[in-house]
Amino acid sequence: KVLPYINADPVLARKLEAIGTVTVMPLGSPIGSGQGIQTVEQIRIIIEEARVPVVVDAGIGVPSDAALAMELGADAVLVNTAIALAGDTALMAEAIREGVEAGRKAYLAGRIPKRAEASP
Repeated sequence: KVLPYINADPVLARKLEAIGTVTVMPLGSPIGSGQGIQTVEQIRIIIEEARVPVVVDAGIGVPSDAALAMELGADAVLVNTAIALAGDTALMAEAIREGVEAGRKAYLAGRIPKRAEASP
């Protein structure tokens, strides 16, 4: 089975899915960079169009990055460097897990619409 790690390219994701990959794994930002999810709109499109699981990989540096990926509707995140290089690896792993859980719950709950003005 093929689990391709790809740039966050919706066209490439569709083509890979069409040839039988079992998932697509778009990067959030350069691998190991900890820069967070810099490809939000591309990942959003991939998630909306995909019929296979979407695993956001690369660039996740803190739990809020993992939460954002899950809020977008990702099926999972793949995290290494953020945990491996943390001052307290066990604590960071726990925090990432909690971020994933919070992000997934937020996605399932559904966010309110964004508005340009205040609404009482």
